[in-house]
Amino acid sequence: MASSSDFSSSEGERIAKFLARAGVCSRRDAEKLIAEGRVKLNGTTLDTPAVKVTAKDKISVDGRPVGAADATRLWRYHKPSGLVTTHRDPAGRPTVFENLPPDLPRVVSVGRLDLTSEGLLLLTNDGELARRLELPANGWIRRYRARAFGRVAQEELDQLKDGITVDDVRYGPIDAKLERGQGAISSANSWITVSITEGKNREVRRVLDALGLKVNRLIRIAYGPFQLGVLAPNAVEEIPRKVLREQLGKDFA
Repeated sequence: MASSSDFSSSEGERIAKFLARAGVCSRRDAEKLIAEGRVKLNGTTLDTPAVKVTAKDKISVDGRPVGAADATRLWRYHKPSGLVTTHRDPAGRPTVFENLPPDLPRVVSVGRLDLTSEGLLLLTNDGELARRLELPANGWIRRYRARAFGRVAQEELDQLKDGITVDDVRYGPIDAKLERGQGAISSANSWITVSITEGKNREVRRVLDALGLKVNRLIRIAYGPFQLGVLAPNAVEEIPRKVLREQLGKDFA
């Protein structure tokens, strides 16, 4: 195996960042691939991410060559329920990436949607961009429609604007509104629009559950400036580069 001392050049960029920008995976996942011995540099298996690479180097993951990063691209994908947002699932469940069109380049997701959640999932060929767009610091709002069973008044939902602690996890301000025509949830299902900025694991489900509501359908309808709109389930649509420049600014640059 090759260690960092075998590659002492101060030029180039860290191997994990290179793999992320090439759309292989996130930086963190790239480090896992290296630890698992699945990354080779110039024919030698790496055992450390503390290596810099340049365009002259030959890099492969699981035996597949990885070229230099292409121009950054972003797609809207309508994830249906029943797919796991991962490249490989130990339980053998169907994944998002197995169901994408074959002509799509290697992509990573911006954040995740759990197995039974559906709706807008952003995909990009640039893992570094995905990492930046996931950060709560960018202030992007994730908006959902939740169908829930239970009883709650709008006044209770309004209290979520101050945040809430559930099972020792603190969630920041949440905007939740009963959809028009529903003054309060009865014993039947009703819809609530929920807007969050943190996007913690299963945040919407856990917060509404703390209010006595059982979410039985969850659809993400927006991620930052990008909307699900009328995109059909399982459909993928690329976002024009002009729109990326307008909406992403320095992140896109």
